[in-house]
Amino acid sequence: MPETEQQDFTLSLLSELNTKLRDTEEKHRLLKERVLLIGQNLVEARENTSKEISELKANIEEMKKEISKIKSSFLRFSEELDKKARKSELEILSKQMKMFQPFLKGE
Repeated sequence: MPETEQQDFTLSLLSELNTKLRDTEEKHRLLKERVLLIGQNLVEARENTSKEISELKANIEEMKKEISKIKSSFLRFSEELDKKARKSELEILSKQMKMFQPFLKGE
């Protein structure tokens, strides 16, 4: 009888070890799947981020061009404005014309 008890004990121990081994293998498989999924998500996130950065760079370049055009237009406008007579200058000229008006009527 002791031999059968030992065999039963050995079988029970082997059965328990086998169960633990299967559990460990299943956990390993699940971890492997999770790592692969995380890796795929990381690659997708990196691609999306790279795409967004490229779009932002293109937008920035476009904005720089637009700002340059605005600066150029502003400078041209400013130069043209400097060439125009100011209101105060026109008022002075108007007063001078009024001063000379009596002389022009007398002729």
